[in-house]
Amino acid sequence: MTEKLTAAFAPASLRVVDESHQHEGHAGHRPDGQTHYRIYIVAEAFRGKSRVDRHRLINQTLAGELAGGGHALAIHASAPGEGGAA
Repeated sequence: MTEKLTAAFAPASLRVVDESHQHEGHAGHRPDGQTHYRIYIVAEAFRGKSRVDRHRLINQTLAGELAGGGHALAIHASAPGEGGAA
C-alpha cells in the first residue's frame, strides 16, 4: 500500500497503519491480519478536491489490495497546510 500511494500521490506525509488486531472476532477479520487499515496522507494532489474525491482516488489506487482481502479502510487525506491527516 505504501509503495502504491507514494507512487500515485508523492505525499509530503504518509502513514499506513494495520489495525487488524483491533478487530479480532469482527466481520472480515482473518487470523493472519491485513484486513483493516487506516491511512494518513498529506499530498498536493488532494488540493481543491472534496473528501469524496480524495477517498475515491485512494480507493482506485488500492483497488487490487482491497479486492485481495482488505475489509476496511479508514482514510484521513488532506493537502499540505490543511491539517488533520498526518
